[in-house]
Amino acid sequence: MSYTVDFVNVSTQGLESSPVADALAGLRANEARYFKNKYDHEFVVEDAADAQDTIDWVHRILKEERDLVIAAPPLEAARFEAGGIRFAYVFYADGLSINVMYTIEDAGKRAVGFKLSDGMEVPAELAERFKFARQRSKLAGTIRGSYFTIKQEW
Repeated sequence: MSYTVDFVNVSTQGLESSPVADALAGLRANEARYFKNKYDHEFVVEDAADAQDTIDWVHRILKEERDLVIAAPPLEAARFEAGGIRFAYVFYADGLSINVMYTIEDAGKRAVGFKLSDGMEVPAELAERFKFARQRSKLAGTIRGSYFTIKQEW
């Protein structure tokens, strides 16, 4: 089942099983607001069971680029194109959000981003490998984020 994320009336729909559901919903709404403002794109997520191709693609990039395996189960995912860029998002039960930004043109930006919901611990698989910067968001509180540049063709 798909769900169009509303950043005005933030809902935990689809994220209820997360111990940081409210913060994760705020993080998801923050992403929805960004895409609406920048690209006039509605941010639509699917239940993880219906988005296995997207999740597999993101996990393959993580494994092959940095030998990373995420321990938390995915709850939702989104995959779309906006502004000549392919985007994929996976939202995890522990409050982690991973996004892939893949510019279609050869010389474009290609990266994987990690965002941690307010109040969650840095996952063990990321703690020793990435430094996380902080940013404030009205919707999501304090977001900690990091990224790495994609080297291969996907």
